[in-house]
Amino acid sequence: MVKETSSEKLKYLQLLGEQFPTLESLCTEITRISAQLSLPKGTEHFMSDIHGEYEAFCHIMNNCSGVIREKVNLWLGDHLTSAEADALCTLIYYPEAMIKQHQQKEDLTPAWYRTQVENMLHLARMLSSKYTREKVRRSMPENWAFLLDELMHYQTDESGELTEQEDNRRRYHDAIIDSLIATSSAPDFIKALAVLIKNLAVDRLHVVGDIFDRGPRADSIVDILMHHHSVDIEWGNHDVLWMGAASGSTCCIAGVLRNSLAYGNMDILERGYGIPLRELSLFAEKVYPSLSLKEALLQAVNIIMFKLEGQLIQRNPDFQMEDRLLLHKADWENHQIEIAGQMWPLKDVPIPTVDPANPYCLSAEEEQLMSSMHQSFTHSLRLHEHIAFLYRRGWMYRAFNGNLLYHGCIPLNADGSFLEKTFQGMRKSGKAFMDYADQIARRAFYTGDQAALDFMWYLWCGTDSPVCGRQIKTFARAFIPDEQAWQEPRNAYYQWYNKEETCRKILAEFDLTDENACIVNGHTPIRVTHGESPLKAGGKLVVIDGGFCQAYQKTTGIAGYTLIANSHGMRLMSHQPFTSLRDAQETGRDIHSQSFEFATFPQRKLVIDTDHGKVLYERMVDLTKLLAACRDGQINLEK
Repeated sequence: MVKETSSEKLKYLQLLGEQFPTLESLCTEITRISAQLSLPKGTEHFMSDIHGEYEAFCHIMNNCSGVIREKVNLWLGDHLTSAEADALCTLIYYPEAMIKQHQQKEDLTPAWYRTQVENMLHLARMLSSKYTREKVRRSMPENWAFLLDELMHYQTDESGELTEQEDNRRRYHDAIIDSLIATSSAPDFIKALAVLIKNLAVDRLHVVGDIFDRGPRADSIVDILMHHHSVDIEWGNHDVLWMGAASGSTCCIAGVLRNSLAYGNMDILERGYGIPLRELSLFAEKVYPSLSLKEALLQAVNIIMFKLEGQLIQRNPDFQMEDRLLLHKADWENHQIEIAGQMWPLKDVPIPTVDPANPYCLSAEEEQLMSSMHQSFTHSLRLHEHIAFLYRRGWMYRAFNGNLLYHGCIPLNADGSFLEKTFQGMRKSGKAFMDYADQIARRAFYTGDQAALDFMWYLWCGTDSPVCGRQIKTFARAFIPDEQAWQEPRNAYYQWYNKEETCRKILAEFDLTDENACIVNGHTPIRVTHGESPLKAGGKLVVIDGGFCQAYQKTTGIAGYTLIANSHGMRLMSHQPFTSLRDAQETGRDIHSQSFEFATFPQRKLVIDTDHGKVLYERMVDLTKLLAACRDGQINLEK
């Protein structure tokens, strides 16, 4: 007896059946998905706290965190000398620069081209083994896809003895390469092949926050990410500050100006995003004539920032940040201030624009200056394009393939329980707090309402903000010479995240209960030189902020981590400091990276074990039901 399908399910299956003109095409799709689910999962790379260090980031993206060198040594090491392996790796990293060098040396022979293409094709074939042919095609630069596809799927017999059919394929293969050389298109083909190798080496890139500030070229980093084939971003507090500034928060704009000045990084504003600073410079010179231009600029921005922050805190009691209202407490005549019952000395600095009767009110000139800055930030086309990308490809957190990714923290109470915050009469904690923060951050950009813009500033520097998690002491750093006043208490999360029980509780809050589930965290540099480990809570949490930023490298002892998750397990690559792109291209000097495997899966993970695989499996189940309905006569695909 034929089991009747419910009318609602039948209607869904009929709609699904419109995608397939024949029974054969339906069977083909079921078979394709079934086969794809049996492949090994793709390799994921996780990076965090890049902080504008473009050159180091660019090199690690090009060498795929050292994976390309590993594969060259593994698959071609027996056939290449050490010098030849180095040259091949550098060619893959920087094909355009390396070809130009060979052109200058006049040693670009047909034999050189043939050797490089053959070696790169061998590497690409090996890397493609875990992907469907369709996915490999999608990873190819479009203009070269046909030739790449033809050459990728030619394999020589290991014995070296060719059948007639193989000999035909070999001649066809050689003719393609000969023609590429004869038409002078081999350089462009090598560039396309290098792109394919990098795309296959890293299936998915996760950037766990803080692209901006400190380093000089965050804008160029975003340019690279915008062209990456598969990337997601978990926002960091420095990213949120720039997102708030581009959305129109004057507090965030002042914060971006202050950070750029403090880090000596004004070029990103003027050259990177076309934001003019002449009006700010003229204002600073006029109001603070006794200071150098750099000091005057920083003093001008600091005073404006503390005024704007004071106004914001006063209109947002939910933030509970009244302890940051310090401008009115300062005794500028006696150079001292009382904070939490303790007296601190103040620097002797000019404050001509601070009205003792109304210290948080901007002067007329400050109002005009910030109005101009607001116009510049909100109308910079390149900045808007970059921030729109961060919103499009970014989240407060991401649960991906069984791992939980976030930049800062899940705010906790002193006893380790989830901290509950109240915003606009709504109480939020744990996952609900993160979801709320994500929602309001998007509202700031897409609607620009003042409450959402204010919340962006709270996310940037709030003690209980999930992307900050510490009490930032910007006022103390600006005006109090005693560094003891600069200490920044952190949320209790940073004590509790060492405990496995806490991390399991956090993972369960996000419905991640698999034994292999792991938290991937950034934000707090790991002090390797002090014996600190990036692995916390018995391996349930890994902190991947290893010091991309040069300012942190003396403290961390390394120059960043990349976490690699493949079908076999998870490992950390710790990177040594990078010299420069020019040095890497001219000498072939690579970043030295050390690998440490900390989790091995009991069974190799397949596509079916991934988030995408679960979606594919559900589709295959529905298609199988459609096939059964067709064969039972309930649905007819032939129209």
